[in-house]
Amino acid sequence: MYPPSMQRTSQAVQVGLDCVQIRARVPAPWRLPRRIALVVGLVAVLSLVLAQVAHGASGAGPTEVVVRPGDTLWSIAASHYPNADPRQEIATIQQANHLRGVDVYAGERLTLPGH
Repeated sequence: MYPPSMQRTSQAVQVGLDCVQIRARVPAPWRLPRRIALVVGLVAVLSLVLAQVAHGASGAGPTEVVVRPGDTLWSIAASHYPNADPRQEIATIQQANHLRGVDVYAGERLTLPGH
């Protein structure tokens, strides 16, 4: 049996000469679990979306860049990884592209690892 708050109730009230029946509207017992499941689902989806935004979902894979005249590894690292230390990113770019030094040339293709 359901608790008293979940049961439908009715009572008769004498109004003047007429008897009026009043029914209290009580939610059906299946509505509460369904609402809880809906709220839990929405919270889970919102958490996933916020996690993707916080970790930068768009920069997950490697990116290929063509070196332009005047570009250096420092300028490339600073522009593609603005929140990171360029020195660490230069080392990562060098390792990913098997570079021995810091010299790059216009037209050269570099792979920038994603984070």
